[in-house]
Amino acid sequence: MAEPGPGPSRAREAEPDPAGKEEAAPAPKKRRLAGGERYVPPPRKLNAGVSFGAEHFAETSYYFEGGLRKVRPYYFDFRTYCKGRWVGRSLLHVFGTEFRAQPLAYYRAAARAGRLRLNEEPVRDLDIVLKNNDFLRNTVHRHEPPVTAQPIRILAEDEEVVVVDKPSSLPVHPCGRFRHNTVIFILGKEHGLRELHTLHRLDRMTSGVLMFAKTAAVSKRIDEQVRQRQLEKEYVCRVVGEFPEHEVVCEEPILVVSYKVGVCRVDPKGKPCQTLFQRLSYNGSSSVVRCLPRTGRTHQIRVHLQFLGHPIVNDPIYNMEAWGPDRGKGGKIGKTDEELLKALVEEHRSKQSLEVLGIGEEDLNSGGESKDCGNSGDGTKSAEAPAINGSSCPAEDEKDPERNDAAACPLNSDINLEMLDKDKELSLCENQDGQTGEKGWEEKDPLCVECRTSRRDPSPKELVMFLHALRYKGTDFEYCSSMPEWAMEDWEE
Repeated sequence: MAEPGPGPSRAREAEPDPAGKEEAAPAPKKRRLAGGERYVPPPRKLNAGVSFGAEHFAETSYYFEGGLRKVRPYYFDFRTYCKGRWVGRSLLHVFGTEFRAQPLAYYRAAARAGRLRLNEEPVRDLDIVLKNNDFLRNTVHRHEPPVTAQPIRILAEDEEVVVVDKPSSLPVHPCGRFRHNTVIFILGKEHGLRELHTLHRLDRMTSGVLMFAKTAAVSKRIDEQVRQRQLEKEYVCRVVGEFPEHEVVCEEPILVVSYKVGVCRVDPKGKPCQTLFQRLSYNGSSSVVRCLPRTGRTHQIRVHLQFLGHPIVNDPIYNMEAWGPDRGKGGKIGKTDEELLKALVEEHRSKQSLEVLGIGEEDLNSGGESKDCGNSGDGTKSAEAPAINGSSCPAEDEKDPERNDAAACPLNSDINLEMLDKDKELSLCENQDGQTGEKGWEEKDPLCVECRTSRRDPSPKELVMFLHALRYKGTDFEYCSSMPEWAMEDWEE
């Protein structure tokens, strides 16, 4: 449960989701137990709150460095009820089969440190057999990846909606290793905008118009427009080469190659989709193109542009050498899906840019794909589904063609966790006031892999992809953002 990687089945982190529901802690013990019997509390009903509150925003703080927004490391509880498939299995067996990003020695050390709790009681024996309704809590030391320091600009706000211009590199909601470095948290902490309802999403690397509803009624009304395909979306991007002057319509079906890495390609077995493209300008080496997606498949715009032979200039997935000499033009790859994924990962690993791709070493070692990402199928609002350790898988979003968030955390177990001193571990979990958070953020945590890992910060340039949501229009609204600098006709690299 301490930063495990994604296995074939994932436990979900029980933090508040965008729908506002949270797995509550179990009720206190009430009945007298027979000798040797272990008490298991009944499940509690989910609370009907919305969004995140002040106690969540106060977990840590931001600081800015080198054009990046960073989050001070902090302690955090992941919580979940026992999954049905775990019932009758020992905690040790569950850790060893489903939470494999850390060795079993880690979980033993975490238990000795008091960081693993079962029904709010410290876990002393990992051989304990799980029962239905058991409630698990795991305290971990979290390090979030940096994002761009560019502020979130408010485009419009009234009693019904908030519309923002999202910078590239920010996920919309907490997912994977991102929590405070997300649009939802920054709006809550820095703009006092809380209890927002997601109307649509953008990929972490995509910038532009992003809408939130302030009430459930408004959310329901706009969701209906989405289901009736009454929402018009317009994107702008900069692509490689001279794009044709005439309008281009691409209707190639798209198949998800990997939910874990977040890669798609054109394939006859894929889902039907359509994108309209129109060139706006050409500067001699690259073109600015308007994109009108008529459907909303994962990475639809990016995959179609790659197929047409004009990938986005700085696309960290679809404009890579791993796709072959033609970089996937016309669907020609010359590799199996497994070979393609391996080549993509190795190319980013050689550039020390796995985090830009959105995966970590433990994702590459744990194996297994998961499609249980919390999406609603039609692309309407749904929560990301992080595991109890904080990892999550990229989610297919049928509504927004450029939505895909992935998680990452390192795998490094070259320390004798069995020999860690319990008192030392516990002393680092709290500051002098018995609280976790900013006061002790510089402390090193002996159980935290990232405290022992040195990473290169991405440059602000690496956190920008030339794809921007320019306009969103419904039956009774229309919101636009400014054309990004890289989309100007006279822009040069």
